Amino acid sequence: MAVQTVATPTVDLGPAAALSCRECGHRVPLGPVFACEECFGPLEIAYDFSAYDTEKLRARIESGPANIWRYAPLLPVPTDVADKPNLNPGWTPLVKADRLAAELGVTGGLFVKDDSGNPTHSFKDRVVAQALEAARAFGFTTLSCSSTGNLAGAVGAAAARAGLRSCVFIPHDLEQGKVVMAAVYGGELVGIEGNYDDVNRFCSELIGDPAGEGWGFVNVNLRPYYAEGSKTLAYEICEQLGWRLPDQLVVPIASGSQLTKIDKGLKELIALGLVEDRPYKIFGAQAEGCSPVSAAYKAGHDVVRPQKPDTIAKSLAIGNPADGPYVLDIARRTGGAVEDVTDPQIVDAIKLLARTEGIFAETAGGVTVGVTRKLIESGALDPSLTTVVLNTGDGLKTLDAVAGTGLTATIRPNLDSFREAGLA
Repeated sequence: MAVQTVATPTVDLGPAAALSCRECGHRVPLGPVFACEECFGPLEIAYDFSAYDTEKLRARIESGPANIWRYAPLLPVPTDVADKPNLNPGWTPLVKADRLAAELGVTGGLFVKDDSGNPTHSFKDRVVAQALEAARAFGFTTLSCSSTGNLAGAVGAAAARAGLRSCVFIPHDLEQGKVVMAAVYGGELVGIEGNYDDVNRFCSELIGDPAGEGWGFVNVNLRPYYAEGSKTLAYEICEQLGWRLPDQLVVPIASGSQLTKIDKGLKELIALGLVEDRPYKIFGAQAEGCSPVSAAYKAGHDVVRPQKPDTIAKSLAIGNPADGPYVLDIARRTGGAVEDVTDPQIVDAIKLLARTEGIFAETAGGVTVGVTRKLIESGALDPSLTTVVLNTGDGLKTLDAVAGTGLTATIRPNLDSFREAGLA
């Protein structure tokens, strides 16, 4: 069992009651533990929501701050979380994308949940905010992670805000924009020779070594808490739709955790009576150059076979996704699907979203928009239903993907030159 050797006193993490194994259901007390001692399955947070009254809870949420802490009653965070130094991410726009809908032939309403407006310009601020509170509760002094880029920046920024040391590990060939964004916060940034899966394996080794004493790895020993941050996407989408479920969601897949926690969040809202219980479909989106979950879905398999990533969508380049099998279960249970797109299709989709809605997405956003178009063309996604597509990061982080996009013309500073260029 992977357990960090730090004291784990009784902690205030709100409604979080225990850690529960997703495979066998075995429960253990809250702590920096991520694997079940009985079957080695992944642990997740189990809650006690029994005291909540639906209408009082709704009113409490609606009167809360314009960030993820409006949902503190549903998260593993202390009751005074809003008063602690944190980046306070969330409550990002749900953009009604009418021009994109017209291009794609969507008639039932198309929305883009644009998470590029978070403090470090990606959805990772949500999950790191959760992990930071757990790190504080368990007495960690260093915040760390393995990252494909966005998480590195989010950890560096959150640690700086909280006054903690940060040391993050990334593949050595990451996009330069993401390297700079992670390094600027003053923490230690270490490149590992290899891909993300190599980085992740190294971090797992470090946790069990005395050199990792007092380190909170947000996506390893703090993973059960970290992952819950993705639920806030589900909460926000439903609240922004007027407390109703979307009919269809298109979610990018890296580890798969985001998609599984969005599903968990939707189910919690239903169970709490905050939204009407009705069917919804969740679709997963991958790049063809790293599409182990898509390949398994199309082959009808329950096991996800690892792949060696080779794609411009580096933030999704996890060849051995931990939550892959759970993604397959959700896609099949909800009537969704998992699809992938090529690198050229990703670039085309980035430009399409920018041209139609003024949203410059990073490559992961190109994946979701590209997959949405492909799903519509194949008939898997119903264009007459309300659809939400996730953009999880800012295109300024992945400028190399659209290299070659530039000046329409170069002219002399006079009207004749302007007209000669065909601009009049």
